[in-house]
Amino acid sequence: MKLISTLKKNILTEFRSLDRGILYSALILMFFGLFLTFAAGPVVAERRNYEWSYFVYKHLMFMPVGILILIGTALLPVKFARRLSFLVFVGSIFGMMAVLVFGTRFQGAARWINIAGISVQPSEFAKPAFAIVTGWLLARGKLMRKSRGGLLAWGTYFLTVLLLYLQPDFGMILTVTAIFGIELFLSGISWKIIAPLAVAGASLIPAAYFLLEHVRHRIEIFLHPTTENAYQVRQSMETLKTAGWFGKGPGEGVVKYTLPDAHTDFIMAVSAEEFGFILSSVIVLTFMYIVYKGAKLIRQNNNYFVQLAVGGLITQIAAQAIVNLSSTLNLIPTKGMTLPLISYGGSSLVSMSFAFGLILALTKRQTFSRGLE
Repeated sequence: MKLISTLKKNILTEFRSLDRGILYSALILMFFGLFLTFAAGPVVAERRNYEWSYFVYKHLMFMPVGILILIGTALLPVKFARRLSFLVFVGSIFGMMAVLVFGTRFQGAARWINIAGISVQPSEFAKPAFAIVTGWLLARGKLMRKSRGGLLAWGTYFLTVLLLYLQPDFGMILTVTAIFGIELFLSGISWKIIAPLAVAGASLIPAAYFLLEHVRHRIEIFLHPTTENAYQVRQSMETLKTAGWFGKGPGEGVVKYTLPDAHTDFIMAVSAEEFGFILSSVIVLTFMYIVYKGAKLIRQNNNYFVQLAVGGLITQIAAQAIVNLSSTLNLIPTKGMTLPLISYGGSSLVSMSFAFGLILALTKRQTFSRGLE
């Protein structure tokens, strides 16, 4: 009994030390995601000859798992959260290798593998774990003499990019590059190194245009939106223009009947049409608050590893949100990237729950030394 009482007390103490702003924001986004899946999921399911409840049921199945992973990861001590991330990253690397051999190919890309009847995208889990692993290695290289942490971090980055290129998944490459770039910046790397890296990163776009057919196809659609292939974007834009403050009301939208990816890539078009500008603005403002709060927590924490890792995790969330919203608004070529915790997708929901859990675990209200933890 005493052991159980002590355990409950420790869990309660750990929970009270979590940042409530980040925690509540994540739960709010999850709620909106479920709400919007109920709006768009049944129509998409019936169009694909599934039962009307197919996507709703699967989202309901993954949501409790996501919440448990979010809370469970958040309650971990920093050291254990880091070790768990290393295990997840290694598993993701092997998963991405397996995808190249056994993966399901869709629209020219092999990104998913079937495990026990469940379609899993290993690269989704690699992103948050990558932020932790490279953050740790960069911190180790900076703070410990004769350490090869920095070199290992670069090796980790190139290995991840190589596996993503072989799938191929250009959007994921950009996200991983953004994570690593922010961590390098926060580590105090010289501008003499940052400038060439920025140029090299920018050159990825024209390189992808010539090397990857599906990337070239999407850029051509973006540059020539009057073609029939730009149908989804035009429908999304027309919906956003006529949404109004409060929308047409739950279930009254029509864009979900014509958009093939209304429950994933274009979930915000459904949100705008049925629930209007106000609800959509709440979702966007929630993401902005998460980025603001994450930056604030980084400044308040004096642990070097935590600063780099949380910076990378916040960058991942912000990058995915920006890409998804920009695609919906036709500001960039369409990219099959989910809106964190909002879009339908089991791998995305669980991996983003893990990412938010890591942020909470690393930023508990406690005093850190300027070390590696």
